[in-house]
Amino acid sequence: MKAIRLHAFGPAENLTYEDVPDPTPGSGMVLVEVEAAGVHLVDTMIRAGTAGGPIPVPELPTIPGREVAGRVSAVGPDADPTWIGKRVVVHLGMVPGGYAERAVAKVESLYELADHVDAAQAVAAIGTGRTTAGILRQAHLTADDVVLVTAAAGGIGSYLIQAARNAGAIAIGLAGGPAKVETVRSLGAQYAIDYRDPEWTSRLKSALGDREITLLFDGVGGTNGQQAFDLLGTGGRALMFGWSGGGPIEFTHEDLMSRGLTAAWAIGPKLTRHLRALESAALEETTTGRWKAQTTTFPLAEAATAHQALETRNTTGKVVLIP
Repeated sequence: MKAIRLHAFGPAENLTYEDVPDPTPGSGMVLVEVEAAGVHLVDTMIRAGTAGGPIPVPELPTIPGREVAGRVSAVGPDADPTWIGKRVVVHLGMVPGGYAERAVAKVESLYELADHVDAAQAVAAIGTGRTTAGILRQAHLTADDVVLVTAAAGGIGSYLIQAARNAGAIAIGLAGGPAKVETVRSLGAQYAIDYRDPEWTSRLKSALGDREITLLFDGVGGTNGQQAFDLLGTGGRALMFGWSGGGPIEFTHEDLMSRGLTAAWAIGPKLTRHLRALESAALEETTTGRWKAQTTTFPLAEAATAHQALETRNTTGKVVLIP
C-alpha cells in the first residue's frame, strides 16, 4: 500500500510518500480501508520532534496520523467478523498509522458511520469535534449569551460558531482576511470580523451598542486573544484552549475580581476522562447535520504540503488527507 512515512524529525519535507507493507490486524483489531485521514496540529509537532507532555515521541520510521474513516475489510483474532464491510470512524489514540491507504484499529474504539456522512466530516468530528464538545460542556452556553470566538474559521472555531448559532446566542467570529471572514459569516455568525483591521475592537463595540460580550472562546492568545479578553463584559467568562498567536492571554486576579470574570483552561485532563462520550456527542452533531466541519483536503501524497499549509495558517477548518 501507499503511505506517508517519517524517517527523521524535522521540516515537512521529511514526510515521504512510499510503498510499505499492508498492516495486519492483531487480536481484537480490524483493518480499515482509509477514505480520509485527519491532520492535527499535534502531528506537525510530532513530525518536528517538538511534541512533549502526554504525547509520546514515536520510534522512527513511523506513519503519522491518528484519525481515520473508511470501511472495514478484515478483522483479527477475537474481533467480531460482522464489522467487515461496515463504514467506521476511529481515533487511533497515541498509536500512529493514519496517513496510509490502510490502517489497523481496536474494535472498542470504532464507531459505525452512516453512509450519508462524508469521511472528511467524520475525521473532523472524531478529533477536533470531540475537543469542541469538551469545551462546550464547560461553557453552559445559552440563548442569552453574546459569544466571541477567535480563529473562528479554524477547526474548533467553526464548530463553536455553529454551536452558538444553534443555541440561539449572538455569535461573533474573528478571522484573518476576507475569504475566512466570509466563511465565518456563512456559518451563522451575526458579526464576522477581520482581526487584521486595527480598529476591529472599536468597530465591534459600536456594532454591539449596549450589549456586552458574555462568553469568550479563545485558542489564539497573543494580541488578538488579549484584545478579545479585554472586551468581556462584567460577569463574563473565558474558556481558553491554546495560544497559536504567540502566547496565552495575560490577566491578574484583580482583572477577575474587579470585572467579576471567570477564566478556565478548557482542555487537558478535563477532556481525557470523557473522550468516548465527547466523541459520541460530536458524531451525533455531525450525523444530524447540526455541525458541518470546514475542511481543507489534500491528496495523501501531498501530506508535506498539507503540513506546511497548516503551519502557515493557509488552511480553513480541519485539514484532511484523501488516499
